[in-house]
Amino acid sequence: MQNYIFEIQLKVRDYECDLQGVVNNAVYQNYLEHARHEYLSSKKVSFKELAEKDILLMVSRIEMDFKRSLTSGDTFSVKLRTERQGLKLLFFQDIFRSADNSLCLQAKVEVIGKINGKLNRGDIFDTLDFN
Repeated sequence: MQNYIFEIQLKVRDYECDLQGVVNNAVYQNYLEHARHEYLSSKKVSFKELAEKDILLMVSRIEMDFKRSLTSGDTFSVKLRTERQGLKLLFFQDIFRSADNSLCLQAKVEVIGKINGKLNRGDIFDTLDFN
């Protein structure tokens, strides 16, 4: 079992599904991003305030492994944990269908920081307390 530090519950909307009746694969990135933003918000980290200080946090890489499909009306949870790796902050995010707690997606999202247009050495993640 993972040591998740944050969880959010969401529900699939009809327009997120493709002609096969399953959530379009690109929509999963929206779910993951929404969970990351809510997590950062819970830690009192504001993207708007960071941007005003010319601090940019950006996704540099995403790996997604699709396990099971979500369909219209499904409720699900996005759970995450973080880990520092050199210049990067890694988000390990899993999506579980609520009805049967089945794993639908596993993702690894790599985030980098730029301050005043320059790549940060990762210490920005320490100062913002992401754990």
